[in-house]
Amino acid sequence: MTTAVELLRTTTGRLAPDPAANRLVPLIARGAARRETLAALALEEREVVAADRRAFLHLAGRPDAGPECAAYFRALAEGEEEAGRRLGPLLTACGADRPGAADAHEPLAGCRAYPAYVAWLALNADPVDVVLALTANFAAWGGYCETVARALRQHYGFDDEACAFFDLFAGPAPDLEHRAQAAVRAGLEAGRVHEDLVHRYGRLLRSYESMFWHTLWETDRERGERTAGR
Repeated sequence: MTTAVELLRTTTGRLAPDPAANRLVPLIARGAARRETLAALALEEREVVAADRRAFLHLAGRPDAGPECAAYFRALAEGEEEAGRRLGPLLTACGADRPGAADAHEPLAGCRAYPAYVAWLALNADPVDVVLALTANFAAWGGYCETVARALRQHYGFDDEACAFFDLFAGPAPDLEHRAQAAVRAGLEAGRVHEDLVHRYGRLLRSYESMFWHTLWETDRERGERTAGR
C-alpha cells in the first residue's frame, strides 16, 4: 500500500513545472525586471494572500475536512496572515504604497486565475485531494521565492524587511510537511484520496501558477516596448 510520504513525493514529482515555464523569475534574478513590474507583483500578491487565506479557512471549517486536514489548512491560513503582515515593507520598497499607486494598478486577469481556482477547490474538491495538489504546487513556489528574495537584495537594494515576504516561503516548512503527511495518511486510511482528481487539480494549479508569472512577464515586456517606442 502506498504511504502518505510516498504519495506526496510522487505527486510532487509528477506535477513539477517545466523549468522554462517561468520567464519572470529569471528576469528578476538578472536584475532586469522593471521596478514597476515588481510593484505589480507585490500588489497582485496582496490580493492572492487575502483570497487564499479565506479559502484555507473555509477548507478548515468544512465538515468533511477531518481534524488532520483542518489542522493543515489552519496552518496555511496562519501563514497567509503572516505573509500579509510582511507585504507592507515590500510594497513600500517597490513604491506601490504611494498615494494612488494601488488605484492606478489595473487588476491582471492572468494573476487572479490562481486564487480563483483555489477558491473553487475550497468549495468543490475533497479536502485531502486539495492537500495533495497544493503541496505539490508549493514545492515550485518556494524555489521561486528563494530566487526572488536573493535577487531583490543583490540587484535592487532591498533590505531584509522588504524581502521578508519571499523569505517566509523560501525556507523549509517541516511542521507544514508533517501536517500534510498526517492529512494524507488519514485520507488514505479512509479511502478518500482520488489520485486522478489530485493530478487534475495539481495540473491546473500548475498552469494557473505559470499564468500568474507569465502575465507579469508580459506586462514587463510591454512596458519595455512602450519605452523603446518613445
